[in-house]
Amino acid sequence: MKKFSLLDGGALAIWLLPVIYLFLIYGGLPPVVPVHYGLNGAVDRYGSKSEFLTTSAILMGASAFVYLLLKFLPAIDPKKKVRYGERTFQKLGFGIVIFLAALNLCIMYATVHRGFEVGKLIFPLAGLLFVFIGNVMNSIKPNYFAGVRTPWTLESEDNWRATHRLASRLWVSGGLVITVITFILPAKPGTIIFMCGVAVLVLIPVTYSYIYFKKHRLN
Repeated sequence: MKKFSLLDGGALAIWLLPVIYLFLIYGGLPPVVPVHYGLNGAVDRYGSKSEFLTTSAILMGASAFVYLLLKFLPAIDPKKKVRYGERTFQKLGFGIVIFLAALNLCIMYATVHRGFEVGKLIFPLAGLLFVFIGNVMNSIKPNYFAGVRTPWTLESEDNWRATHRLASRLWVSGGLVITVITFILPAKPGTIIFMCGVAVLVLIPVTYSYIYFKKHRLN
């Protein structure tokens, strides 16, 4: 049984922030509130307060599930490789808790302040998440759960290390670019930049892992 750590306490405190904020604002919400936002951050559907609560609960549930999954990965890892990078996975889970709590708070704030463009913060937040993951990616050991898991990285530890070294630098720099540009640009072009940026950040490491595999197989 894993002990409750300082990192767990920090994650729990951050996880509870949306609950506290919701408690403070819920009484003042109108009967009909925004419950869904399009890719550009604009409201595209309204619903009841109970539906709004459901959305917040889903985000909190996803946050708790991901954190606990990453914390207890060694118990379900068939190859028992996760234990060598256990601390890295817990840091990754902590970062995701921060991101989802911030996302939840942004949505709640936009619900109260109707003129607030939620997309102006969601995309920069996602960019910062890429920066955070990029910073820890180089420490992720080969596993079946997190990282650039292609057939070629899973087959070779050298390929895994080289691919994650590249992905680490790419995600940090690319995440910073996404954060700044999507914060500055209006919602529509910001959405396009974000989608294109994510595609680049995902496709380059995958392609590199295949090229690395082909090159070293021939050698």
